[in-house]
Amino acid sequence: MKKTGLAKGEAKKLMGGLKNENATFGASASAPVDRKEQRKRDQALGLVPFAVKLNGDLVAQLHAQAKERDGDMNALVAELLTKALA
Repeated sequence: MKKTGLAKGEAKKLMGGLKNENATFGASASAPVDRKEQRKRDQALGLVPFAVKLNGDLVAQLHAQAKERDGDMNALVAELLTKALA
């Protein structure tokens, strides 16, 4: 592999690490949680991953409301869905 290819690979690894650091919305940066540990915690609470595609404006509103409520997006969405389905 060429020197430039190696440098590109290292840069991608570095940038990927930075993205993953900032990916947790509202989480404490001082105490990163292992993915396996987080999965165990979620399973113990009965949580199931559920992905949906939403309009960007709606997502922006959700982020704004979550930020007002200390940044817990999961709790906000669960509360809104519970109210809507009741």
